[in-house]
Amino acid sequence: MTEFRRGIRLGIDVGRARVGVARSDPDGLLAVPVETVPRKGEPVRRIVALAAEYEAFEVLVGLPLNLRGEDTPSTTDARRFAGELAAALPVPVRLVDERLSTVSAHGVLRQAGRSQRESRSIVDQVAAVVLLQQALDVERQSGEPAGPAIAPGQEPA
Repeated sequence: MTEFRRGIRLGIDVGRARVGVARSDPDGLLAVPVETVPRKGEPVRRIVALAAEYEAFEVLVGLPLNLRGEDTPSTTDARRFAGELAAALPVPVRLVDERLSTVSAHGVLRQAGRSQRESRSIVDQVAAVVLLQQALDVERQSGEPAGPAIAPGQEPA
């Protein structure tokens, strides 16, 4: 087991229309929302800018497997997006299992009294917070980073 690695991490929830971004504090105790990046345009460039702005030492991309742990079309899209980030970023990119993070995010927003329509613009950020917080908790408990790292230029498995 290794010690918990100190530093800011970004969490990325890849959706078809939007990409949610969250960040951790330097001690890795808490994940907070940052912004929702539209998929149209240059989302990778924006996330690279956010990683530089927050001086992130790692980016965690949610991998939306189905409940049996199998790939879906969304999984393929997230892997491709993670590969683009890995090629563009000077820091490691990791894929982390994020089953049900969007479902959890909708539940949190519902409990806060927000309708699905009112939540559309922020649900991706909340999903990114959920997946990042889960990854932080896994690393804190196990002493090992959550999810495999993607080398720049490597095709994610």
